[in-house]
Amino acid sequence: MEREWLFLLIPVVIGVSFLCVGVYGLRRAGSLRRTGITAVGHVVRHDTRRDDEGSRYHHPVVSWTTRDGRACTHPSLFGRSTVIRGFGVGASVTVVYDERNPGRFELTGWDSKSFFVVFTVVGAALTAGASVVFLILLMTQ
Repeated sequence: MEREWLFLLIPVVIGVSFLCVGVYGLRRAGSLRRTGITAVGHVVRHDTRRDDEGSRYHHPVVSWTTRDGRACTHPSLFGRSTVIRGFGVGASVTVVYDERNPGRFELTGWDSKSFFVVFTVVGAALTAGASVVFLILLMTQ
């Protein structure tokens, strides 16, 4: 086992990175669901962004008023290639936000935790697979 373990660093680093992003997102979503405050917001516009390959992603910008009367307008972190029904400009939507930081919010029906579940599963699989291969290499030496 001279250089084999160096090649295992690649899937481990990628796996741990994916796992961290996934767990962070799932914890954040869970925290918002437990302690977040629900408000009615309105889609005021869509920020449209293009990726490197030219695909367009629409991020709804939502406006709502917090319990203490502050007006908030923030874009969703999640973009989709099409604007799904019920999220057009002027639509009423449900927002779950953090009272201390209203910029940390979730747009019910648009934001999806499945993105973070996929990252967590892929990260765990890569990390576990590389770790098993590393242990096998250690045992056979």
